[in-house]
Amino acid sequence: MEIMRLNGVDARLYPLVGPLVMNPAILRQNNNYPFKTSNRYLWYIAISDGVIVGFIPLKKNEKNYHIDNYYIQGDRTETIDALLHHVIDDLEADSLLTALVHKRHTEAFRQNQFRTDKQLTLYDKMEYIPVPEI
Repeated sequence: MEIMRLNGVDARLYPLVGPLVMNPAILRQNNNYPFKTSNRYLWYIAISDGVIVGFIPLKKNEKNYHIDNYYIQGDRTETIDALLHHVIDDLEADSLLTALVHKRHTEAFRQNQFRTDKQLTLYDKMEYIPVPEI
């Protein structure tokens, strides 16, 4: 699986994710919330055998980062793991990473060192808490 990283206004972004973010079935998976982008976003796009199998738009605010409105084809844990690995590797030191995570994905995020801050009806608000190296 290849992970591509693009700025939120990169001209290559729309041809890759446009058909997905406007697909009614994918919007339903996202509880009918639209996908957003701007120059404050970095998009991590998972590609397997030439097919987009997931993406995570990462929004940056000063030293904080936030994941919201992402897509994982088939809810595959290995896609979540690969995307989160790249997101986490790109974080600046001492930055905070939070995520609004679909209930069906919370265990996969926990396995990637996220913990639940707040449980909502359809989502968990989670925070990345890296395990200190010993």
